[in-house]
Amino acid sequence: MQLKSFDDIQRHHRHIFLSPHFDDAVYSCGGTLGVQVSAGLRPLVITVFGGAPTTPIELSPFARETHRRMGFRQDVQAAIATRRREDAAALDYLRADYLWLDYPDAIYRGTPPYYPNGVVNVDVHPGDLWIDRELAQNLVALNERLPDTVWYAPLAIGPHVDHLIVCSAADRLIQIGANVKLYEDFPYVLDNGAREKRIQDFGGTLEPALVEMSEMLPLRQEAAAMYASQTDLNFASKEAMLHAMETYTYSIRPVHTVHLERYWTAG
Repeated sequence: MQLKSFDDIQRHHRHIFLSPHFDDAVYSCGGTLGVQVSAGLRPLVITVFGGAPTTPIELSPFARETHRRMGFRQDVQAAIATRRREDAAALDYLRADYLWLDYPDAIYRGTPPYYPNGVVNVDVHPGDLWIDRELAQNLVALNERLPDTVWYAPLAIGPHVDHLIVCSAADRLIQIGANVKLYEDFPYVLDNGAREKRIQDFGGTLEPALVEMSEMLPLRQEAAAMYASQTDLNFASKEAMLHAMETYTYSIRPVHTVHLERYWTAG
C-alpha cells in the first residue's frame, strides 16, 4: 500500500527501510522484507530520492548517458514515472507498504548540475547538505512518535552520494539511541574490498547481524527483476543479477541451501 506522507506512518510500521532510490531496499533487503511479511508484520519502505525536479532542467552528459543506459529518453518526468511504476510493482509483490519522498535523484540536482561526471566516490555537494539535515530532523521526529521502530538504512558501500546522505541522516538516529541496522548496499557490496573499506570508515566498531532468508531468495529475485530499467545498468542482464544475488547471499555463510542478508549495528 502506498502512503502519502510521514503522517500516514502508524505504530504497526515497526520496521522501516530507508531506500535511497526505488530499487535499493529490494535489491539489498528483499529477503528480510519477505520474512517479515510472512510473519504478519507490515514493513514500510521509504524511498528518499523519489521525487522529480519541480522546474525544467538541462541534463548533464552523465545524466543523459545514465538515462540512455536505463532505456529512457531525456524526459525526466517520464523516467521517474516509469521507475515509480516499477517500484510499486515490486513492493506490492512483496506486500510491503511504501512512501516516496520528493527529493530528486542526484543526477537531477543543481543548476548547473552538482554531479556532472558521476555520483560514486565523489563528495556530497554543499548544496545538498540541507537534505541531510531535513531528512534527519524528520526521521528523529518520527522516532520520537514511534520509539519502538527498527530502522534499516544503507551502509553506503560504494559510496553513492545519495546513499551517503541517507546513511548520514540515519546516523542521527543512532546518536539518539534508536535501533538502526545498516544494510549492505547491493550490488555495490560485490566490489572487492568495498564493504571492508566502508566499515573502517566507522572505526571498525560495527557488529554484524544475520537474517536467514533462504526460502525468500526467489521472492527477492523476482521483485528485483521488476526494476527492468535498472537491470542492464547494474548487472548487464537479468541472469547475471539473479546469479549475483544467489551467490552473494550464499557466500555470507557458505552452508548448503542457506542464504542470508547481513546488517551492521553500532557497537
